Amino acid sequence: MSDPKFGTALIVGAGAGLSASLARAFAAGGANVALAARSIEDLADLTRDTGAQAFACDASKRESVEAMFASVDHAFGAPEIVVYNASYRTRGPVAELDPAEVEKTLMVSAFGGFLVGQQAVRRMLPKKRGTILFTGASASVKGYVQSAPFAMGKFALRGLAQSMARELHPQGIHVAHVVIDGGIRSARRPEPADKPDSMLDPDAIAETYLQLIRQPPSIWSCEIEVRPWVERF
Repeated sequence: MSDPKFGTALIVGAGAGLSASLARAFAAGGANVALAARSIEDLADLTRDTGAQAFACDASKRESVEAMFASVDHAFGAPEIVVYNASYRTRGPVAELDPAEVEKTLMVSAFGGFLVGQQAVRRMLPKKRGTILFTGASASVKGYVQSAPFAMGKFALRGLAQSMARELHPQGIHVAHVVIDGGIRSARRPEPADKPDSMLDPDAIAETYLQLIRQPPSIWSCEIEVRPWVERF
């Protein structure tokens, strides 16, 4: 995060875990940090600790995303790093799934990624630089039993990232998709004492994101996977 051209970092779908680690990493590197979430009340401690500013946003709604970006522009200037970390999931047998919940999963996990990516690109194209990172999951590449909606959303997000990377890399905008293949360690989800390093460390994931952001154009990655040693391929 020493590169001065990245002055503002926006994390959409902010909360505890990975988003908090990213916010701390960006702030430590001197970036202005904007956190967007449907509900920002739970972000009070994180904004205080990092100096970030929180913005209310429903990523699945065009008007909400546009208003959020306008607010970030006014507060910090157009973001030069955008991380899409929002998702929603519903589980169950296909025959019993609530179509409304399936639609919400797709709207948040995939359509929201498009809305945020589009607004980011419109701001980055005039400068011909910027980084957009999409947070994927095991479900981005594997459809699990009773998890069809989440797989649908994450597969679509991955396709969006691939298409954007092919279009925008030649125009100076780095787009990448990160497959997080495994459980992320947290206070609510501690690591088993007999299996050290069997869960993903959110601070280590954040460092991986920073490595992507620092990549020179000659070696831009469009997708990487991170997984603990216990996770099967």
